Amino acid sequence: LTFCYHDHGYEFHKYEDGTYLDYIIKNTDPEYVNFEMDVLWTMHGGGQAAPVQLLKKYPTRFKLMHVKDLKKGVVGNLTGGTPAENDVPVGTGQGDWKTIIKLAKKNGIKHMFIEDESEHELEYVPMSINYLKSL
Repeated sequence: LTFCYHDHGYEFHKYEDGTYLDYIIKNTDPEYVNFEMDVLWTMHGGGQAAPVQLLKKYPTRFKLMHVKDLKKGVVGNLTGGTPAENDVPVGTGQGDWKTIIKLAKKNGIKHMFIEDESEHELEYVPMSINYLKSL
């Protein structure tokens, strides 16, 4: 049994020599604790480049991924909250998906889940699937 912690954006507050998320990763045993990156919340909390930076910094700690894109122009605020209308189809928002997916596969992330919290999931999920297939 492995516990995977899912980020929500507020873990990117500065703490000691990094962020709260850095602290959690450095102070947990990878035999028992790993992480699920929610790409939208990672961008919302850490900035557009944060998913790529984290996948490079901690290549073995992320085991799962929520594939979710953040609307262009939305600036994160470290609250872990943003209106559902800021969820957009994967590939139309801020994510550098070619690099994110490439690194996720290289790092051994086997389970990636499309998550759409908008009110347009029946329209957006197929769009996300088509985009991901095009990569």
